[in-house]
Amino acid sequence: MKQILNKLLNQESISSEEAKHVLVNISKGNYNQSQIASFLTVFMMRSTTIEELFGFREALLELCIPVDLDAYNAIDLCGTGGDEKDTFNISTLASFITSGAGINVTKHGNYGVSSTCGSSNVLEYLGVKFTSDVDFLKRCLDQAGFCILHAPLFHPAMKNVAPIRRELGVKTFFNMLGPMVNPSFPKHQMVGVFNLELLRIYGYLYQNTNKNYTIMHALDGYDEISLTGPTKVIQNNSEYLLSPEDFGLETLNPNAIHGGTSIASSAKIFTHILNGQGTKAQNQVVCANAAMAIKTVTNKTVEECFDIANESLASGKALNSFKTLVTLSEK
Repeated sequence: MKQILNKLLNQESISSEEAKHVLVNISKGNYNQSQIASFLTVFMMRSTTIEELFGFREALLELCIPVDLDAYNAIDLCGTGGDEKDTFNISTLASFITSGAGINVTKHGNYGVSSTCGSSNVLEYLGVKFTSDVDFLKRCLDQAGFCILHAPLFHPAMKNVAPIRRELGVKTFFNMLGPMVNPSFPKHQMVGVFNLELLRIYGYLYQNTNKNYTIMHALDGYDEISLTGPTKVIQNNSEYLLSPEDFGLETLNPNAIHGGTSIASSAKIFTHILNGQGTKAQNQVVCANAAMAIKTVTNKTVEECFDIANESLASGKALNSFKTLVTLSEK
């Protein structure tokens, strides 16, 4: 570890093999907490390379507990977090709108580290059960069109890192990795990232996979479509800027999509939106993100997909997907 830390302190990069080796050693408990905290901190003080992220991803995928949900042709909607924007749980709500529209979602989620309330925080608070039981996950997909893959249950190797991440409270390279290490290896993926540099890295990494993908970064800093300005989008065979006007919408004020200050207040916003009590801006932003997920799977136009997403939310289909998931969790 000392050699790796010295490299990073000198603003040097490490190879994919070194990155993989470090993560495997962390999982084995070969480093103490000070060494891990130092590595997490120093690593983020310089630019991340494709090779480094590739090595980390390979390590986590090898160490994870895989779950076979291939038959569901599902999509994962997942943001890296770390944009420090404190929005409400947009991608999680968009996930239920997507499942309400008839597209299966295998959501990879975790507790918030650099944000007030991550997807796992809000779902757990609202009564959703976390499990790695494959039969239960399939039942969720069969009945709700949605299942939650709570990251710690599938990545036990990272138990040595979780408390250190919580104590640091800032984004680390694990934010970058989260969307890339879904243990069900979904065929479709929509990823929001926190800066343009990471957008490029994700683009390079994903083009060497068999995934059908959409990677996004709002140019004013959000790791999702914010409708507060244009969003850069990279897909399998295209790259373009997406503006609020493309959805037939006006640009939003950032204050309109701000989140709760606690898990309880975040959950209140979450349920209000699903119950049809969200503000116009809240409804628009969740439907815009769901529309891009629907477009990723169906390849329909942005306008068509936005209409489908709106219908899923307005008709209560998204709410029904969520309620079914909670009911299954209570059994």
